[in-house]
Amino acid sequence: MDFVKMEGLGNDFVVIDGPVEMKPERVRRWCDRRFGIGADGVLEITQLGGDRIGMRYWNADGSEAEMCGNGLRCLARLAADRAWVDPGKITIATAMGDMPAQVLADGMVRALVGTPVVAGPPVDLAATVHRISVGNPHAVVFVDDPAETDVATIGPQIEQDALFPDRSNVEFVAIEDGSDIRMRVWERGVGETLASGSGAAAAAFAAATYRGVTPPVTVSLPGGRLVIELGDGEAWMIGPGNVVFEGRVDVTDLG
Repeated sequence: MDFVKMEGLGNDFVVIDGPVEMKPERVRRWCDRRFGIGADGVLEITQLGGDRIGMRYWNADGSEAEMCGNGLRCLARLAADRAWVDPGKITIATAMGDMPAQVLADGMVRALVGTPVVAGPPVDLAATVHRISVGNPHAVVFVDDPAETDVATIGPQIEQDALFPDRSNVEFVAIEDGSDIRMRVWERGVGETLASGSGAAAAAFAAATYRGVTPPVTVSLPGGRLVIELGDGEAWMIGPGNVVFEGRVDVTDLG
């Protein structure tokens, strides 16, 4: 099977043409960085006609997620590069609904991430958690310095807490000057990643809601920067989506 390896701010994916039947063990094998291709997840892109494409996403542990923000940008860029769609009016069909996107003149991608809302009052778990939904679950924790935070310990404790029956993504956020924030993210089903588009949207929304940060919010992640626009109840992101390489993978080994 042919695939494209893509990344958005270091959050990397194996991208395949769909529709296909994807088994969890195959996702885990492909995402393994020693015995497979190596990725944070697998994205399926399907040509739907007109300027529409379909998206499905599996985390590295084989679980299917509702959506992936960095994946939206990657698929929009790939569809535009393949001339499947008009770069200025792409629609990506996801389990969370239709997400419009545009590939900008400089190659960056602007895409709707979702409609962020407060999912409940703050709670004290391994830290004070601000529950945010962007269509998928997020737990935002404000810290003094994400670089000094024990993400590998606190992240999975919050991710797997009984408060989140479907587990949660966890963002560790520091407020900088002006409208800048810094963030590290622990993604459910993956672990720490270099970036998260929906996580950045959740963090920006939490920073505006609880800390008075004025949008648009620039989110600095280990993999680079995303700009999050908030308005009319929606969150939009602007950032890159790049092809790393193309290849072919054996699909007979796991049935």
